[in-house]
Amino acid sequence: MKIKGSGLADGTSEENSSWERNMLEKLLLEVYREQRRNRIWRWFWRLFWLFIIIIVITSLGSAKPSGAHTAVIDLDGVISSDNNQADLLRKSLKEAYKNSDVKGIIIRANSPGGSPVISSIAYEEIRHLKAEHPRIPLYVVTEDMCASGCYYIASAADKIYADPSSLVGSIGVIGSSFDFTGLIDKLGIKRRVKIAGSNKDMGDPFVPETPEQAAIWQQMLSSIHKQFIQAVQQGRGNRLKIADNPDIFSGRAYTGEEAKAVGLIDDFGNVYTVARNVIKAPELVDYTAETGWSKRLGKSIGSTLQQNIQGMTNKPW
Repeated sequence: MKIKGSGLADGTSEENSSWERNMLEKLLLEVYREQRRNRIWRWFWRLFWLFIIIIVITSLGSAKPSGAHTAVIDLDGVISSDNNQADLLRKSLKEAYKNSDVKGIIIRANSPGGSPVISSIAYEEIRHLKAEHPRIPLYVVTEDMCASGCYYIASAADKIYADPSSLVGSIGVIGSSFDFTGLIDKLGIKRRVKIAGSNKDMGDPFVPETPEQAAIWQQMLSSIHKQFIQAVQQGRGNRLKIADNPDIFSGRAYTGEEAKAVGLIDDFGNVYTVARNVIKAPELVDYTAETGWSKRLGKSIGSTLQQNIQGMTNKPW
């Protein structure tokens, strides 16, 4: 009897232990499922509100500003085919000219210059669009710097304004490279280059430059410089005091104060004073293509959305 009693007790204990284990497993599984459901809904609502915000921002960005205002377009950074300021300016100006509430346009310039080709294209596009919309004044306002290719573009404007401490001008062309021929000679290195055409290796820093090639380079630079000068003279006209300042086209930069004295700018001012006192429309609206505040914010939201999606897919449910 004792043996049977002992066996019955052991069986009951094992059965209870199995039942507790099963219940614990079910409880843990249910907790896991509940956590997973909560996580799914949490991410759902995050994505939902991000979607709503994107819709609101997009609608605000696509809406045209109403009421009289001044359109502001940024021209900044090195002018190059990578940045393609000519295309950005063209798109920005077209958008500004579409709005009948735009009373004037300011190109806010802050650039050291760059590509003469992109500068020339931008110059021609500004003049073309100005001719199509003669009643809308277009001004360039210089912040820290509007030099070289930037000034090339600026000379197409109706007027140029700058701070007395701004740097303006630098009407010149530069081309530079290095000559490593002496270095490789010292290192005992021989350059092997095959060309078809006596000037095909012009500019190669490991090949000596001939007098003829140096003359070709100078001729090209002088030709581009001449085009630059013609564009500035066409845009600025008799406002340039060339007779008294023969170094205007020497490539030197002027402070805003000096630039006004030689006719490179028309007056002192910034975007606020020009909009308020010249255009008479103090409200500023950014028309810069692809870099307006709504698009920047939209890109930021898009980046956040992408990170959230990645985080959601990378976490185990």
